[in-house]
Amino acid sequence: MSKNMVRSITIIAVFFCLLWLVGLGWAVGDYYAGKPEKVVHEADVSTEAENKQGLTIVALGDSLTRGTGDETGKGYVGVLVDEIKEKSKKSVQLTNLGINGQRSDQLKKQIQQKEVGRQLQKADVVLVTIGGNDLFRSGEGLMDFQTEDIAAIEKKYLSNLKFIFEQIRKNNKQANVFFVGLYNPFIELDQGKEMSKVIRHWNYDSAEVSAEFPKIVFVPTFDLFELKVNDYLYSDKFHPNTKGYRLIAERVASLLTW
Repeated sequence: MSKNMVRSITIIAVFFCLLWLVGLGWAVGDYYAGKPEKVVHEADVSTEAENKQGLTIVALGDSLTRGTGDETGKGYVGVLVDEIKEKSKKSVQLTNLGINGQRSDQLKKQIQQKEVGRQLQKADVVLVTIGGNDLFRSGEGLMDFQTEDIAAIEKKYLSNLKFIFEQIRKNNKQANVFFVGLYNPFIELDQGKEMSKVIRHWNYDSAEVSAEFPKIVFVPTFDLFELKVNDYLYSDKFHPNTKGYRLIAERVASLLTW
């Protein structure tokens, strides 16, 4: 065999070797370049399916819905969500639309907003607190609770409440709605006993409106605060403290079907 032939065979061999190495490098590079960032296991798929089966909660109302006075920042809504997660083992999506100081006429306007309606359509549970600011009016209610003004105020409030419930049912016929009643933060004042009569009557009429609608449950709280009201009030002597909100949350939780 001549030297030229050996040289030619060697060159060809080297060429094919280089070609093989280039091909191997391209194949390996293509494999790692196309590798997904996260490998989806069966467990991940199950978790996603479980999340889709979780609960959606929409909370409406005033400062009680916001949790004003609770040092933890949760309020009864947050405590209730924790309770639901623990007992049902389901994920919970919460939309809290509460506004501090809100009255029933303001909630009536808010609930007609398009985005609020969209949130209600998705809800499995709707929580509502309203009426305290209508009745108490930043303490003015203590001054004129024996006058005929209270009757006129309540009449307007009940009309607003009925409209609010109609809007909830217009957007969502299936969700369970829990409407939290009023307690008396002034029970230990001089007018406390008389104010209690007004609040009990107010709660009774509110419960009657609630009963006109399917799956709307009135949740009483008056009895929870009656005996030891100061133990469950924030420093403003009006809003519940952490213990008070927990009492309300536990009352609502007792009405849920787990």
